[in-house]
Amino acid sequence: MDSRTSFLTLFLCIFLFSHFPPSNSKPVTNDPLSFSSSASLPTLTAERLIKGFNLMPTRDVNVIPEDGSEAPRLVERNFDLPATIDRRDSGGSPSLQDFGHHAGYYKLPNSKAARMFYFFFESRSNKADPVVIWLTGGPGCSSELALFYENGPFTVSNNSSLAWNDFGWDKASNLIYVDQPVGTGFSYTSDESDLRHDEDGVSNDLYDFLQAFFKEHPQFVKNDFYITGESYAGHYIPALASRVHRGNKNKEGTHINLRGFAIGNGLTNPEIQYAAYADYALDMKLISQSDHDNLNRDYESCQQSIKECGADGGGEACASSYIVCNNIFQKIMNIAGNVNYYDVRKQCKGSLCYDFSNMEKFLNQKSVRTALGVGNIEFVSCSTAVYDAMQLDWMRNLEVGIPALLEDGIKMLIYAGEYDLICNWLGNSKWVHEMEWTGRKEFVAAATVPFNVDNREAGLMKNHGSLTFLKVHDAGHMVPMDQPKAALQMLKDWMQGKLGRPTGRTARQ
Repeated sequence: MDSRTSFLTLFLCIFLFSHFPPSNSKPVTNDPLSFSSSASLPTLTAERLIKGFNLMPTRDVNVIPEDGSEAPRLVERNFDLPATIDRRDSGGSPSLQDFGHHAGYYKLPNSKAARMFYFFFESRSNKADPVVIWLTGGPGCSSELALFYENGPFTVSNNSSLAWNDFGWDKASNLIYVDQPVGTGFSYTSDESDLRHDEDGVSNDLYDFLQAFFKEHPQFVKNDFYITGESYAGHYIPALASRVHRGNKNKEGTHINLRGFAIGNGLTNPEIQYAAYADYALDMKLISQSDHDNLNRDYESCQQSIKECGADGGGEACASSYIVCNNIFQKIMNIAGNVNYYDVRKQCKGSLCYDFSNMEKFLNQKSVRTALGVGNIEFVSCSTAVYDAMQLDWMRNLEVGIPALLEDGIKMLIYAGEYDLICNWLGNSKWVHEMEWTGRKEFVAAATVPFNVDNREAGLMKNHGSLTFLKVHDAGHMVPMDQPKAALQMLKDWMQGKLGRPTGRTARQ
C-alpha cells in the first residue's frame, strides 16, 4: 500500500481535509486555482487590507476572563476594509465600507474555555435578504475555505491580494461563516474536554451561537433563515436544523425563522452512500465490471458494520465500520490511480489535489492575526484533533431526523456536482429517493427537469413539496467554486421558491 492510499484511508469523504497538511508540514505548490478579478473591486494587498482591520483593539480574546458572568458572551467588532471604487467601474458600485462586515468570538456557555470564531457579512443587495449560515465539513475544516474559495464576498490570490467575488452568496443573503466544531480554524479552547464527539454536542453549540448572534443583531431576527454547507456538513446541517426547529417549538429563546437547509455533495446516510461507490466508479470508467462486482461483495461487510454501529450507539462497532467501509473507497483509488477524487475529470498533482495555501498564508500573517484579535493562534485549515474527536460520529445516519422537518414545511435542497467521486451525486440521489416521508411516492414519480442559467442547462432537478434534488453539471465536490454563477442562481431560486415550492402545509415553527 503506497502512502497516498494510506492517507485516503484516514481522510475519506471530508471537505478538503486531505488538501491541508498540519501546520508543521511544508506547503504544497501545485498550480494555483485561477480567479479573475472583478471590474468592480481593485485587488488589495494584504498590507493595505490589514490597515483597515481593528476588530478588538482593547481586548485580547485569548485572555478573556474565564468567569462567564464577567466576560461578554459575544465579542464582536466591525472591520473596515480600505477599498475604493475601481476606476474601471465608475457606475457607482459600492465599496466594502458600504456594507456591514463583522468578525468575532463567542464564548460557548456549555464549555470550560471554548471560543467560537465567526465572520458575518451583511448583504450587498438588501438587509431584508435571508440570513444564511455556511458550515464547512471535515469534521474539523474551517469555513474560511468557503469564504475565500467558494462563495464569500472576495477571493484571495497568490500575492495575498483580494478581489470581489461577483458570485458571492452575500449578494443574495446576510452571510455567516463559523469555525466549528470548537478547535476548528480560529475557534479554540484550552481544555480538551470541550472537544465535541457527536452531533448533539455540535448542534447545541451552534444553537447557542445563533441565539447570541440574533441578540447581537436583532434587526435580522425577522429575516428568513437558512442553513447551508457541504461534505461532512451533511451530518452537521440536519442536526442543526432539527435543533433549531425544536428550540422554536419549545420556545427556548429567540425564535429563529428557519425556512430551509441545503447540503452540497454531503455525507448524510453512509449505508446508502457507500453502496453507491462501486456503481459511480463504474459509470465514470474508473474501474472494470469485475472490480465493481468484487467491491459490491466487500460492501456486504460494510453494510453489516454500519447497522451494528447504529444498534451499538457508538464505540467499537462505529470504529470498525469506519475502517471496513473506507476500505471500499481505498480499493477504488488503488485501481483508478492518480485521479482527483473531488473531480474525476482531473488528475491530482502531487500528494494533494488542490492548493489552497494562499488562504493559510494570508490568515497566518502576523498583521492579520493581530488585526483579527486571535493573538498567536496559528490558522490551520483542518484540525486533526477535531477530526479524531468526531470519528465515531462518521457512520451515523443523519437522514433520520429529516422527514419530520419536511412534514413541517422546512425546505431541503440536496445538490451535488456530477464529477465528485468522494460524496457523489449518485449516492446522494439514492438516499433522497429512498427516504421514507409522506411525499416519497410523489417525489420519486416527479419529472426530472432542467435547471437553467442564462438559458442554458446547468443541471437536472426534481422536486415535490419541501424536497428538491439538483445534479449540477460541470462541477465536482465544490459546486460554488466550480460553477459560481450557477451556485448563486441556485441559492436565489431555491430561497425564492423557484426550485420547488412546498405544497400542502406551510412552514410552522
